[in-house]
Amino acid sequence: MFKQLREDIQVVFDRDPAAKSKWEVLLCYPGLHAIWMHRLAHKLYKKGWTFWARFVSHINRFITGIEIHPGALLGEGLFIDHGMGIVIGETAEVGKNVTLYKGVVLGGTGKEKGKRHPTIGDNVVISSNATVLGSIKIGNNVKIGAGSVVLREVPDNCTVVGVPGRVVVRNGRKIGDAKITTIDLEHAELPDPIAEMLACMQRRIGILEHRLLELEGKKDGSQSI
Repeated sequence: MFKQLREDIQVVFDRDPAAKSKWEVLLCYPGLHAIWMHRLAHKLYKKGWTFWARFVSHINRFITGIEIHPGALLGEGLFIDHGMGIVIGETAEVGKNVTLYKGVVLGGTGKEKGKRHPTIGDNVVISSNATVLGSIKIGNNVKIGAGSVVLREVPDNCTVVGVPGRVVVRNGRKIGDAKITTIDLEHAELPDPIAEMLACMQRRIGILEHRLLELEGKKDGSQSI
C-alpha cells in the first residue's frame, strides 16, 4: 500500500512543476485525494456494497469536486490536475499514465445498459473541459484539446480538437514507445484546423484573383476587381 502511495505522489512531481514538497502534494492535491477515495469506493463496489460505494464516492465529490463512479476502472499513473468538475462514468476505463485536466467528462450518451462509457488508452492527455462520450475507444498516446467533444473512436498516436472532435495529427511522436519515458503534456500547442482552413482559402482566393486579372489582360494589377 505504501509503495502505491509513494508512486502516486511521484506522479504528481513528474507532471506538475508547481509541486514543491511531499507534504504539499499529500495534503493539498484534490486529484490525488480523489484517486485514493475512489480506490476504497471501488473495492466496496466489487464486494457488492453498492450503497456504501456510492456514499464514499459522494463524499469524494463533496470534498474534491471530482465525481468518479465507484464502478470506473482507473489505471496506474493517473494524474488529475486541479480536477474540479471532472466526471467519470460507471463503465469508463482509464489506462496507464493518463492525465486529466479540469472539467473533463467521460460520459455516456443514453439510457442503454452495459458498456456505455469510454475506454481511454495509455499515455493519454485530455485537456480542460474536453468531453468524451459513449462506448468508444481512445487509443494510446492521444492528445485531446481543450473544449473538444469526442464522439468517435480515435486511433493511436493522434491529436484531436474541435466540436465534434477531429483528428488533426496522426502518427506523430510516439510517446508510448518503450525507449521514451516522458509524457507529452503540451496540450496548449495544438493545431487549429479552422484557422488553417481559412488561411488556405485566403491563399486560394489570392491565386484566383491573380488568374482573373491575367485573363482580363490586367496582369499589372493596376485595377482592382
